[in-house]
Amino acid sequence: MADTKTAKSGAEKPPRSVRVVLLALMITMMLAMLDNMIVGTAMPTIVGELGGLEHLSWVVTAYTLATAASTPIWGKLGDMYGRKGVFMSSIVLFLIGSALSGMAQNMGELIGFRAIQGLGAGGLMVGVMAIIGDLIPPRERGKYQGMMAGVMALAMIGGPLVGGTITDNWGWRWSFYINLPLGAVSLALISTVLHLPKKRSKAGIDYLGVVLLTVGITSIVLVTTWGGTEYAWTSARIMELIGIGVASLIGFVYWQTKAAEPIVPLHIFRSRNFTLMSIIGFITGFVMFGATLFLPLYQQSVQGASATNSGLLLLPMLGAMLVTSMVAGRVTTNSGKYKIFPVVGSVLMVIGLYLLSTMDTGTSRFTSGVFMAVVGLGMGCLMQITMLVAQNSVEMKDMGVASSSTTLFRTLGSSFGVAIMGALFNNRVQDVMSERAGALGSKVTEQSAQLDAASLAKLPAAAREAYQHAVSAGTHSAFLLGAVVAVAALVAAVFVKEVPLKGAGPQKGDEASGGTASAPPTMVEV
Repeated sequence: MADTKTAKSGAEKPPRSVRVVLLALMITMMLAMLDNMIVGTAMPTIVGELGGLEHLSWVVTAYTLATAASTPIWGKLGDMYGRKGVFMSSIVLFLIGSALSGMAQNMGELIGFRAIQGLGAGGLMVGVMAIIGDLIPPRERGKYQGMMAGVMALAMIGGPLVGGTITDNWGWRWSFYINLPLGAVSLALISTVLHLPKKRSKAGIDYLGVVLLTVGITSIVLVTTWGGTEYAWTSARIMELIGIGVASLIGFVYWQTKAAEPIVPLHIFRSRNFTLMSIIGFITGFVMFGATLFLPLYQQSVQGASATNSGLLLLPMLGAMLVTSMVAGRVTTNSGKYKIFPVVGSVLMVIGLYLLSTMDTGTSRFTSGVFMAVVGLGMGCLMQITMLVAQNSVEMKDMGVASSSTTLFRTLGSSFGVAIMGALFNNRVQDVMSERAGALGSKVTEQSAQLDAASLAKLPAAAREAYQHAVSAGTHSAFLLGAVVAVAALVAAVFVKEVPLKGAGPQKGDEASGGTASAPPTMVEV
């Protein structure tokens, strides 16, 4: 009877209840996305106080590793033991890591605490996506895509600004402490407003699968992080990591066919659409994070833009992404059609990346802004549609692993994108600097091919001009590679089969009975 009452309440007041829950979910999503943006801005100050410059990269790497490795585990735990409790646990762990990071007294402590924070962060985005998948039928889910894209755009634009303001006025420790009040609000809303059916799986956790997957993902992320920077791509350490990663992932795939409760049930990949969305998600991550890394660098080094407002430099791309995502969501909700968006999005992404590859030292900010907007339009068609179609391709019991797998592929794509595009960029910059500035050029970029504004200002005029040409050449190579990779997303999109979205077209009988086709099996109360 309690369930009937709850279902009634959910059916009578869905707009208010869903909005309140979504507010809490969007705050949590903001926590996950803002963190690295804010902390990145504060890093010079952190190093100045704590020292340990040689371990600087590990502050980011520890967080990224922990997030990537824990993402599929959180998704599976939510499927097994109930979404709400697992999601709240990930928020609490993230907040504990944030508080400890803010109290760190040396670089070693900060790296360790960032790993704890990353373990919690792995469950934030997955939890948001899976709960939305539980609460809102796929056809209706399109309405809320604009909100998710808006949070993403806000985090990427506002993160550096917020990070700089907090660090300058309150100190770097508040870059971590700022998560605590936001997380507390999210926890309070979720605990009081969100009511999901409790689950209890009799099967135990697949510990061997957890270990194999963690080792495999860790090896991959370390290869993409260290390759070409800490170690040469052909070095023994990188080869060892590749061997360990490949062996672990092969072992993981084999074990998933034997485990009683696999971390990633392989049957979800039998769905053609799910597999294709995983590929498109990987490529979208590859392109997006590569673009957000090199576009500000180009605009600061070549076009003379201010580094202070680096987030604003991406506004044409992120604004276009936000608008397109909202339009795609509305059209999907109203028509139930979605295949057009992966196809059009992939085409626009290929065209936009090719246009970005044509930029040189004479390209105006307006022109580069238009090129960025084309890429943004493409990504807006892809970002949320990939998750929507992936979730629509699996049964409700696999919603968590579907969400976590899609998120993981996008995360791994971003790691590969930054590493491969970065290696290509660095090599091209160093080659052009040697050609144009001789020994001086090689000396300027021997430590890093990415110079900050202060280092650039100290260069002689000839070396500065050579560096601008080198950065133009580097971005040309990086974005041309991105365009080639994006063609694979277009090929995948062409083969997507337009399966009717679950819950499309609510019927009168469904609402009266609590809903089977149009209403999800979970309820929200206010």
